Amino acid sequence: MKRFINRYAEIEELEGEYNRKGSSFVVIYGRRRVGKTTLISNFIKDKNALFFLASEESEWQNMLIFQKKAAEFTQNELLRDADIKSWDTIFKAIMTADYESKPVIVMDEFQYIGKSNSAFPSVLQRIWEEILKDKEVMLILCGSLVSMIESQVLNYNSPLYGRRTSQIRLTQIPFKHYHEFFPDKERHELIEMYAITGGVPKYIELFSEADDIYSAIKNNVLGTSKFLYEEPQFLLRQEVSEIGSYFTIIRAIAAGKTKISEIASFLEVKATSLTKYLKTLIDLDIIERKIPITEKNPERSKKGLYRIKDNFIRFWFLFVYPNRSYIERGNTEFVMQLIRKNLVTSHVSYVYEDVCREKMWDLSDNGKLPFRVSKVGSWWNSKTEIDIAAINFDEKKIILGECKFWKDKVGMNILRVLEEKARTAVPESSAYSIYYILFSAAGFTDELKSCAQSRKDLLLFDDLLSNNK
Repeated sequence: MKRFINRYAEIEELEGEYNRKGSSFVVIYGRRRVGKTTLISNFIKDKNALFFLASEESEWQNMLIFQKKAAEFTQNELLRDADIKSWDTIFKAIMTADYESKPVIVMDEFQYIGKSNSAFPSVLQRIWEEILKDKEVMLILCGSLVSMIESQVLNYNSPLYGRRTSQIRLTQIPFKHYHEFFPDKERHELIEMYAITGGVPKYIELFSEADDIYSAIKNNVLGTSKFLYEEPQFLLRQEVSEIGSYFTIIRAIAAGKTKISEIASFLEVKATSLTKYLKTLIDLDIIERKIPITEKNPERSKKGLYRIKDNFIRFWFLFVYPNRSYIERGNTEFVMQLIRKNLVTSHVSYVYEDVCREKMWDLSDNGKLPFRVSKVGSWWNSKTEIDIAAINFDEKKIILGECKFWKDKVGMNILRVLEEKARTAVPESSAYSIYYILFSAAGFTDELKSCAQSRKDLLLFDDLLSNNK
């Protein structure tokens, strides 16, 4: 399955940069397998483009390959055979050629050259200022190592800082587009797929070849030779040096240690020593820090909890990492039994809450909520938790909700529990008009549906309905 889905805004941004008069300098970055190269390939398919993929070889080897690519692009035989010692010469040759349309120069995995030669960003700065900036040309730098791209291009101390005309951080594809990948699957199947693949195009592509979620897991994850068996190690090994420390932190969060004090206790270290590690994992979109939606100063809140944001990594640490000894001995069937038994309750049901929170924004944008929300999240204190909280501070209105990925229909008992939580657990909402919303993967009882028809403060969202995709 090769489909180009949900990158419309990014393509529009790239086309806008291409159509601007003069030069443009675009930086595209994001985690591996998120579809950066596919985005670029789709953008340049009808353009006059030089595409160069850097490797982890030496700078000199990369320069040789770039020289050959440039010679082919400009049809310059002299450039192909020349003994060239600098990048400047190659770029000058590119810009002295004649073109019928604006040329696009793409340097994919750019950060590898900077890794080989830390001075390369300065070299490229000079090339931009002296050779490219005042010409009709589009330069695209693309990279997977988020930390290196930020340090080499985006940070204030980088020689290239301030030169870019646009930047795109490519992230995972939202759940609402999953039916475009799997048009024949029911919504509950889409949620299960999303719970593992997490919006990463490469994972989606791999899982699309299986009939159901369990065969997809078996075929792509459970086995030392499987494509995704060591994926978290690959992701982290590229970005960080102390992979063991990061692994232990993620394992602690997966085990339910969500407060920084709990993580520190689990690792037997001081909480202050974890700050840089947690920030790096947040920057890599692997974890996130969440705070109750009613907190006035989120950055200073002491109620922050850490959770794994990446769906596949969360799944991997729940089911693969603890069972590696079984998998590596070939006993994958035992692990599959554990997954079949616990996948929904231990993992999918939590991801379903994210799906529902994402849906709240769509409902708000389409005018299907009692008011337009300004913030969507969840709420908790030391005694209870509410899955969904959507608020408009100016209008003093709040929606509280629960999400149930069950096989059984949701009934009045869930509503009563939610109402009780609202009365006893959210004193901040006392000055607010309170509305309720319930999401269910298996529908609602007739009693609850009848109740919703008679109340203006209660909304039901039934995921059994096909038009809710």
